[in-house]
Amino acid sequence: MKVILKDDVKNLGRMGDTVTVKTGYARNFLFPKNLAAEASEKNVKQLEALKKQLAMKAIKIREDALAVAGRLNAMTLTFKVKSGEEGKLFGSVTAMDLEEAIKAQGVNVDRKRIALEEPIKRLGTYSIQVKLYQDVNALVAVNVEPEQE
Repeated sequence: MKVILKDDVKNLGRMGDTVTVKTGYARNFLFPKNLAAEASEKNVKQLEALKKQLAMKAIKIREDALAVAGRLNAMTLTFKVKSGEEGKLFGSVTAMDLEEAIKAQGVNVDRKRIALEEPIKRLGTYSIQVKLYQDVNALVAVNVEPEQE
């Protein structure tokens, strides 16, 4: 049975692809979860119109992401935290802290997009990657300095 995918399906295809699947898989899995539609003439025409809308939307989102990336690349965040003698922090700087500091600068970024594998636990300068869109990334400079007493 030929179906048009309405969404990305792992190990099958991406949204908009026309694929051939077994009838039972289509009726029992893809159709009930609204992941696909039968590849009729009407559905193919609707899909083409939807693809055009999505392409325009994707271009706008990418342009917005590039603008945000430009602002983030120019940004330097400074955190003053309590630390020990060897430069170890009492606590850490997390993605949530980074998100709040970026919002304070006037840019909204979801913390899930901040590529911080583990919290920052030492003094120093770091370059943190923020994944804004498929191929649009930004680097934010982060300075972690000791708190003055």
